[in-house]
Amino acid sequence: MESNRSSTEGRRSSVSSEGDDLSLDNTNVSETGSLSIIVLGASGDLAKKKTFPALFNLYQQGFLQSNEVHIFGYARTKISDDELRDRIRGHLLQSKSSSSGSGESEDAAKFLQLVKYISGAYDGEEGFRLLDTAIYEHEVSKNTQDGSSRRLFYLALPPSVYPSVCRMIKLFCMNKSDLGGWTRIVVEKPFGKDLKSAEALSGQIGELFGEEQIYRIDHYLGKELVQNLLVLRFANRFFYPLWNRDNIDSIQIVFREDFGTEGRGGYFDEYGIIRDIIQNHLIQVLCLGAMEKPVSLTPEHIRDEKVKVLQSVVPIKDEEVVLGQYEGYKDDPTVPNDSNTPTFATVVLRIHNERWEGVPFVLKAGKALNSRKAEIRVQFKEVPGDIFKCMNWIGRNEFVIRLQPSEAMYMKLTVKQPGLEMSTTQSELDLSYQQRYQGVQIPEAYERLILDTIRGDQQHFVRRDELKEAWEIFTPMLHRIDGGKLKPILYKQGSRGPVEADELLAKAGYMQTHGYKWVQPNL
Repeated sequence: MESNRSSTEGRRSSVSSEGDDLSLDNTNVSETGSLSIIVLGASGDLAKKKTFPALFNLYQQGFLQSNEVHIFGYARTKISDDELRDRIRGHLLQSKSSSSGSGESEDAAKFLQLVKYISGAYDGEEGFRLLDTAIYEHEVSKNTQDGSSRRLFYLALPPSVYPSVCRMIKLFCMNKSDLGGWTRIVVEKPFGKDLKSAEALSGQIGELFGEEQIYRIDHYLGKELVQNLLVLRFANRFFYPLWNRDNIDSIQIVFREDFGTEGRGGYFDEYGIIRDIIQNHLIQVLCLGAMEKPVSLTPEHIRDEKVKVLQSVVPIKDEEVVLGQYEGYKDDPTVPNDSNTPTFATVVLRIHNERWEGVPFVLKAGKALNSRKAEIRVQFKEVPGDIFKCMNWIGRNEFVIRLQPSEAMYMKLTVKQPGLEMSTTQSELDLSYQQRYQGVQIPEAYERLILDTIRGDQQHFVRRDELKEAWEIFTPMLHRIDGGKLKPILYKQGSRGPVEADELLAKAGYMQTHGYKWVQPNL
């Protein structure tokens, strides 16, 4: 179990001035011992495209100091240090913090010299003993006392190897004594395929590490606009009387991609869109949007409230589910010809509590659609006694939070059309981040979450009971899909998805706005 954790753990820094929340808090992450970051699965796509670039961005911003940190890659592939560096170099130079200037190229060169590679099996003693020796040599070179070092293991691996890798770490790569250091592990989704497999996986890892050492990462919790949800809800007075069933008619949480599986068909077919997106990313956003105000901003208080929301979700009804599969999905040779896996799903969740009784939460995700975006759409009820008679053709008020791309928040309002006539139209109050915060870099989700892990802040990570409750919601429906009792409807690539999904949305009470389209303001 992790002990003697630093006093900074579990605390979030406050926002001191306008715009500070857009950049990472520059609090020094240095503690008494050296920092070793071990990326397991270092030769894979996730590590190359996300993990190493995130570490590079943290290095460039001064959060990782070359005099105390060393980065180790570990995988089965037999390559040299330089070969690994060559594999990730191009991804570093494409990162948001880099440009064509020589200074950035020099930064990349210095960063890559911090990277060392160890080859070994994920279930073999020899490789992990070599890894531990390499880490220990780094710690000695930094004059770090035994047990005061910090070791962060990032598992950029399939969940099937988590148990064996965690066992090897526990046996061969832990701190040698208790002098204030720590060992932490970061695990990626998917955390199982249903409730039973998720609980089995949690049990196997939980036997080896304490909950305070386990960081179940969901990169959506690191997105700027998702992290802004608590601030919006609980730091702005005018939301207090509005954010409930008396004023809100429906809430949509939407994820849309304009491309298909693109060579990942075999992998995707094992999971489908619900396991891949809805059960984790979108349900986490729902929790933050629906939870009650926590006692404080400490991680456990926030996660306690999220669990209460999940416990209040009633069983999903089949008639409030629409599944889809885009035409051509099964043309991928890695996808079975009889695949029943949905590439699109609209699911209505209902929360049985005082605040949200009767308000549908519509979670919608799909691939090969007509647009790419992720957003939260809060539609308010109609104005009682509407004297302008405009609700039916103009539409209701909506508060929209655009998570990606083009981060923004806007409120759709009915206003007077400029001119001599008393006619109405719909416009918006708009906060577009690229316009309002020009020159401010919005951190990538992975770099923010890795920094939180180093600091010991678990606020934006999924707790075991939270994961269990989420799987309890979706497992019965997933088993009906796997058993062929619920079947996807074919839809054309580049469309909105199955027409039945729009019909379900209308049945849930959502009123489509006609003649209005949000346009991102010019810089």
